[in-house]
Amino acid sequence: MKRKRASDEPSISSAVRWSARAISTVLHFFTPPEYNNLEISIAVVPTSSINVGTEMAEAKPAMRKPVFTKVDQLRPGTSGHTLTVKVVSSKMVMQKGRPDGSQVRQTRIAECLIGDETGIIVFTARNEQVDLMKPNTIVILRNAKIDMFKGSMRLAVDKWGRIEVTETEPADFAVKEDNNLSLVEYELVNVVEE
Repeated sequence: MKRKRASDEPSISSAVRWSARAISTVLHFFTPPEYNNLEISIAVVPTSSINVGTEMAEAKPAMRKPVFTKVDQLRPGTSGHTLTVKVVSSKMVMQKGRPDGSQVRQTRIAECLIGDETGIIVFTARNEQVDLMKPNTIVILRNAKIDMFKGSMRLAVDKWGRIEVTETEPADFAVKEDNNLSLVEYELVNVVEE
């Protein structure tokens, strides 16, 4: 005959009880001596009392509005830029196919000249990005970063960023082609403090 518990809590299975004992034993042996007088308690919460529905959705923070950057504000070593730019030109630099199992996988790299009303910069498009960067299209670059190549700045979007082609938004700016940021050569200088 089974004995009933006096409390309202459901009975804990023996596996959970053994797990709780094992955790408290491990904590007891690996706790520094100055914490010996601490009391360790382990609570088991039944899954029926966990509410995952609406409260989790309400706790999610709101999405931030993107802060759009102009081309002339780009600096070496920076990342996380969101820009609206027009593609001025696109030139294929490398197209290489390599066998990858049953299908041929291609690596394509194109250098695109992109810009806005403040200046232009070279954008390095890779693989699927090459198809999006057609001349005279307006694109939004999200989470773009500045790469340095032979001392000059190049803009790139890696796997953490996104390129969006905007069909609805007409180009309300003329690209300023006389301010090419990729023509400015930078040199890394180590400063020794004495």
